[in-house]
Amino acid sequence: MSELLYGAPAAQAILASLEDRIQALHTRGREPCLAMLRCGEDPGALSYERAAARSCSKAGIQVRSVVLPWTAGTEDLLRAVDRVNGDQSVHGILVLRPLPKQIDTQVIFRRLRHDKDVDGITVPSLARVFVGRGGGFAPCTPEACIAMLDHYGVPLAGARVVILGRSLIVGRPLSMLLVARDATVTLCHSRTRDPASLCREADILIAAAGKAEFVDESYVNPHQIILDVGVNEGSDGTICGDVAFERVSPLVRAISPVPRGVGTVTTAVLARHVVEAAETLF
Repeated sequence: MSELLYGAPAAQAILASLEDRIQALHTRGREPCLAMLRCGEDPGALSYERAAARSCSKAGIQVRSVVLPWTAGTEDLLRAVDRVNGDQSVHGILVLRPLPKQIDTQVIFRRLRHDKDVDGITVPSLARVFVGRGGGFAPCTPEACIAMLDHYGVPLAGARVVILGRSLIVGRPLSMLLVARDATVTLCHSRTRDPASLCREADILIAAAGKAEFVDESYVNPHQIILDVGVNEGSDGTICGDVAFERVSPLVRAISPVPRGVGTVTTAVLARHVVEAAETLF
């Protein structure tokens, strides 16, 4: 059986590192605060909101939830964004997804203050990731992957890394963070020819394709480390990742489970971003 890379130890280390910083903020009369904006009652958004609130609460970060109906339009959400943009007691803003189809997401993201954008969705935040300049923060999930690998002592310099998925939420920014750490990165997507053969050559495989149990035995090698970023509903109704865990886990060196893997670290990274924003704003 391979080593299981649970997210909790890495998350706890991140939250523990924030204690002194938060205490220093309190002595300045500043309480770090995250505002989460949500439309409707999407189960995935609600689950992430609860997880983020738990991590922030453990760290001593205040959380505010701003909830709009699923029928809300772009202007409705823009007004909510403007309120938290201008609220000096709010240091970080998280716009929970999915958003209703009638909302223009790019308009929302452009209105969001980049120095409060703690999940890396604004253009300045992405510029910081891709060109090394700009404000804001890296998206939390890619940064959580790096934090996981660092926590478990996985060397990145010179490592061959294959990422399944090229989204702006995970795949592309993660590739840039890895390149910045001197990894050699291959980014696979729906048009990639024979992705299984590319994945078999990887030292580190990061599955972020958004397809339940997509990665099977043909994608792996015995010396491989796998991070499973996927969160999907399996055929039996339970939560599963992008990797067919029961079939693949005996065949690789180490693997993160779903749940209790990368997602646990993602909310700890979010908490760290809020603290960093509180240290620099105003």
